[in-house]
Amino acid sequence: MPTIGIISKPQKDELATLVPELVLWLKAHGFEPLLDPVSGGYAGVVRVVPRQEMPLARPDLVIVLGGDGTLLAAARAFAKTGIPLLSVNLGSLGFLTEVRLSELYSTLEGWCDNCCTIDSRAMLHSELWREGKVFCEHEALNDVVVAKGAIARMGGFTVRLDGQIAASFRADGVIVSTPTGSTAYSLAANGPILMPTVDAMIVTPVCPHLLTIRPMVVRGDANIVLSVEGIPDQTFLTVDGQEAVALKVGDELHCRRSQYSVPLLRLGNTGFFEVLRSKLKWGER
Repeated sequence: MPTIGIISKPQKDELATLVPELVLWLKAHGFEPLLDPVSGGYAGVVRVVPRQEMPLARPDLVIVLGGDGTLLAAARAFAKTGIPLLSVNLGSLGFLTEVRLSELYSTLEGWCDNCCTIDSRAMLHSELWREGKVFCEHEALNDVVVAKGAIARMGGFTVRLDGQIAASFRADGVIVSTPTGSTAYSLAANGPILMPTVDAMIVTPVCPHLLTIRPMVVRGDANIVLSVEGIPDQTFLTVDGQEAVALKVGDELHCRRSQYSVPLLRLGNTGFFEVLRSKLKWGER
């Protein structure tokens, strides 16, 4: 029996009605529901597994009920599987979770009839090097960020592209983002907007102490090395705004395009700029 996973954002009132209805719909259409613990708390007798173990079950599809943060977490969990994600917006903005709740079942029916499209989003692979070896590594859908905590002091950073020094500066932090992440933190730091299909990455300084430093758009296959040369206490590497690692002076962050991508299920081609207009009020006066 084919399996469909369900991942939900905690503490959403809609789930009390939505999850039981969705489980009944899946069973009626010949699917075995596989729920994370949050979703399982709203259903009856169903198969519940920890979220980090769900990729091992190899579901045919994963339904993500929540906002962009829930999707980002699910994307990293399933990054190496190639399993498509159907993201349903239960949040406030939902820039990535384009499918409305009212479109959930029509999109599922479209997937059953093989008439949905797959929007493949590139991911970013990062490795934190410390004392000459890899300390940790991550896959990110939006971005990786090196930034200070509460202390109002800047850090010193050097960015190298394919072995050549591109810039050295003091700033509150540095963002390395995918085209998908260009509309996230990088946009708030005056970075450029890239269409998700562009083969590129973005390096965006956060509040640099130089008027000549600006965000950089680099090739998608570039090797980016960010050296941490001087930082205050409580400076962290964050991945998609959700995973944090404390940094030390001398750490190096190596970034490149990931070998993995995130397949997002769409019933139709909404259009990137239509999403910009509806979600971020693009071009409005």
